[in-house]
Amino acid sequence: MGTPLTDDKNKLVSEVVAETEGAETSGGEALKQKKKKPPRKESLKERLQIAESKAEENYERLLRVTADFENYKKRMEREMNDFRKFANESLIKEILPIMDSLERALEIEYEKDADAFEGMRKGVEMTLKGLRDSLRKFGLVAVETVEKPFDPNFHHAVSQEESEKYPENTVTQELQKGYMLGDRLLRPPMVVVSKKPETKVEAESADHEKGSKIKVTVH
Repeated sequence: MGTPLTDDKNKLVSEVVAETEGAETSGGEALKQKKKKPPRKESLKERLQIAESKAEENYERLLRVTADFENYKKRMEREMNDFRKFANESLIKEILPIMDSLERALEIEYEKDADAFEGMRKGVEMTLKGLRDSLRKFGLVAVETVEKPFDPNFHHAVSQEESEKYPENTVTQELQKGYMLGDRLLRPPMVVVSKKPETKVEAESADHEKGSKIKVTVH
């Protein structure tokens, strides 16, 4: 059986051991809790910034889609306008030779039976006028030619002739009418264009050069 002093010593040791074990247990659990701490949640300011960024992206995407749609609408509108404007182009091209024939018929001069010709002429003129009026409703307009400056974009020159009446490069004759369909050249007119008359010196020089060439060729 132990002495009172020994018993008190053993009791003190037991209490110290118990306190040490309790401290270790408490520290371990605290460390575990620290390790298991949940991740930090985003602040309200950060969430607001993210929402604003997404809203801006969606708005820019909406602007792009809207712009593409507006361009599509404009392109389709232009194509439809062109289709309506030029849908009868093939038909009009088929009719133009008929107009040419009627115009040539009016240029014929009959001497034997002037009265019969005059009646026929009036009938052709009325037919031609009606045809022109009908085609004008579809946008067909004749190209101006005679006494106008020659324009290779609208006129088809088939020959040149010397002229003192008109300035150089002026349309002097129209051999076949040309037509515009809206703002498009449907058929260019066939024209004769003026050129500057040669002077006597130029003509003699040309004849001399021609003769010299012939002489050289002979030898």
